[in-house]
Amino acid sequence: MGCQGALLSSVVLLTLFFLVAGGPFPKQHPKNKLLLVSFDGFRWNYDQDVDTPNLDSMVQDGVKARYMTPAFVTMTSPCHFTLVTGKYIENHGVVHNMYYNTTSKVKLPYHATLGIERWWDNGSLPIWITAQRQGLKTGSFFYPGGNVSYQGESVTVSRKEGIFHKYDDEKEWRQNIDTVMKWFTEDDLDLVTLYFGEPDSTGHKYGPESQQRKNMVLQVDRTVGYLRESIEKNNLKDSLNLIITSDHGMTTVQKNASDLVEFHNITNFTFQDIEFELLDYGPNGMLLPKEGKLEKVYEILKNAHPKLHVFKKESFPERFHYAKNDRIVPLVMYSDPGYVIHGRINVQFNNGEHGFDNEGMDMKTIFRAVGPNFKRGLEVEPFESVHVYELLCKLLGIIPEANDGNLAVTLPMLHSGSSCLLYGKLPLGLIIAMTLLRKIF
Repeated sequence: MGCQGALLSSVVLLTLFFLVAGGPFPKQHPKNKLLLVSFDGFRWNYDQDVDTPNLDSMVQDGVKARYMTPAFVTMTSPCHFTLVTGKYIENHGVVHNMYYNTTSKVKLPYHATLGIERWWDNGSLPIWITAQRQGLKTGSFFYPGGNVSYQGESVTVSRKEGIFHKYDDEKEWRQNIDTVMKWFTEDDLDLVTLYFGEPDSTGHKYGPESQQRKNMVLQVDRTVGYLRESIEKNNLKDSLNLIITSDHGMTTVQKNASDLVEFHNITNFTFQDIEFELLDYGPNGMLLPKEGKLEKVYEILKNAHPKLHVFKKESFPERFHYAKNDRIVPLVMYSDPGYVIHGRINVQFNNGEHGFDNEGMDMKTIFRAVGPNFKRGLEVEPFESVHVYELLCKLLGIIPEANDGNLAVTLPMLHSGSSCLLYGKLPLGLIIAMTLLRKIF
């Protein structure tokens, strides 16, 4: 106990020094590297209606969650940022795929928003920056949020997709994997996040039950096979932990229903009472009524449609962890599964959509993991995506930023005593003390 107490005092003092001084942690080399891969819009059960031998082999060789519950709002950028910050969306502030400004009325589309630093850098440090400040090297390949600076610091190496990027190019997918392998072997990166825009795009265009979506899942599975072969070919099998997950699921849009949610057809509602609107982006939306019009607009909308749920910001259900942020406007809403929200005119024509209540099964997504630190042949109970960040930090042996996750949720996936570096090898009490210090300062 005396030795452990001395170690506690020494490391806490050292941690305090680096935190207060603001300097970087000494260069560290985790025992194992980490690759986080996201296949956008991969619903939890997409592997059940097609043959997916490579995803199946990951279950035999590693860990599978029955499903993973994404954060609300179930959209690409917000959910991906939750994975790398461990925060609910109201706490990390990337509340939408679009950058918007309620004063200037500016709205920017998804691809443009990827490069808007002030949208992403608003108080939360993603894992790339935290890892770098603790001596590691990181990379991001097309991952949302990986191409801007945070508190003046950029990811060690990154790639950003172009606005006309072709998401379904299988040849390019393999080239991207080859690049990531070089990042690990030649550039000695410790952490890489790799993003693929499928099967999301196909699910939107053709619907989640379509043959086109099933074909795309086969392509995803082939890519998983190529990725694992590449890991082995590059002699990384025993030193690289691989996690494959996604941001959200997908559901079929009720395009021909007789009771569509159309604001332009709601009795007594007028856009003349609205200062700013964020509608027509799926099944959720926000309204900023003009001064003095909040009560009027709310009373008109709160029971206007049986498929539409409208709340004042302060009354939005707590379970969503979505409303307590300055970027959220006074009226927040979402619609029932399958129903999108149409604003001034009907402009949404997707056959599949996400953004719905994250408790709906069609919004659930996947989690697979394999590597030297993970157990084999283990299926775990469902968990929320907010807990992934703490697992990533544990695998890298770094001290996490303040977050909403809980390592105890994912720790049973790992071999007993498996970890890396200072953070993972220290006694639990010391880890807690160091984490608290990190949060304080």
